[in-house]
Amino acid sequence: MPLPPLETTRYDVEDGIATITLHRPEKLNAYNGQMRVELGLLFDETDADDEVKAVIVTGAGRAFCAGADLSSGGDTFDRAAPQNHAYLEKLRVGDVYRDGGGTNTLRIYESLKPVIGAINGPAVGIGATIQLPMDMRLASTSARFGWSNICSTQLMRDPLFTWIRGIRSERSSNAPIASSIPFGWR
Repeated sequence: MPLPPLETTRYDVEDGIATITLHRPEKLNAYNGQMRVELGLLFDETDADDEVKAVIVTGAGRAFCAGADLSSGGDTFDRAAPQNHAYLEKLRVGDVYRDGGGTNTLRIYESLKPVIGAINGPAVGIGATIQLPMDMRLASTSARFGWSNICSTQLMRDPLFTWIRGIRSERSSNAPIASSIPFGWR
């Protein structure tokens, strides 16, 4: 079955290598619902095509993925908002709707082909976490990785963060935040 017209991604196969390009360069390839759908379809396509031996995922322009598209404002992550949209039903597990980016991360993990991330610029939030199941990640010198919730009050309440912060406060202020204690090394 042929792919539908792609709005937020590009797809090319050459010499057995499929290249999936996040293609919203004017928005630094910010992730949205349409991109979620297209990425799922594209990984279905690479699995079904025996000519594809490996998959490369990259971004158009100067960014890999700037994270979630926040143009819808405060409703972007509103889990209490009405969920009765047909395209969201694939995300439903019982009464809970899965995170859209997480479904793509799981889909990449299930890929039958090796997946290589060609990280060409900033990768924030979903742009960083979607890489986790990839078999290999190659970062250009302009690649940067970040999570927008690092400074949020939600993270400050996280028990692991509190524990690590406590370890740091017991050491000199110049000490790195990571400690050998969690790994059992002394």
